[in-house]
Amino acid sequence: MIDGVKVKDLKVMPDERGLLMEMWRSDDPDFKQFGQVYVTMVYPGVVKAWHYHKKQTDHFVCVSGMAKVVLHDDREDSPTRGETNEFVIGWQKQRLIIIPNGVYHGFTAVGTEPAMIVNTPTELYNYDDPDEYRRPFDDPAIGYDWGVKNG
Repeated sequence: MIDGVKVKDLKVMPDERGLLMEMWRSDDPDFKQFGQVYVTMVYPGVVKAWHYHKKQTDHFVCVSGMAKVVLHDDREDSPTRGETNEFVIGWQKQRLIIIPNGVYHGFTAVGTEPAMIVNTPTELYNYDDPDEYRRPFDDPAIGYDWGVKNG
């Protein structure tokens, strides 16, 4: 596991009416601060990657469909530099992924439906000076194959 990344299985409480799932609580031991909440969606066959943040920590939960979330550690001072982690999350596996600042990340939909991720970053988005540093999804320096795996 990439240093600083945390993954938590989420408790889904179903009943005859539907379900309730807590995604993130301020009394969680890993809670730092609240910046904002937003939802991002990706269509099947599309990749949203790569980017990292210098300031903010992201907290991803896939609330619709299934998503493959991939993290890559390129931090110079990290003991896990060069490692890549892959997680499949969504309605079949409800998890929270905590992505520390400095870790490249991206995601794509798994299957035939779009995937929607709710993110609760620790910082507000700054429209004048965004805390986003990007590379192309197929950057050979990362070397990750976003293709479908069969077998």
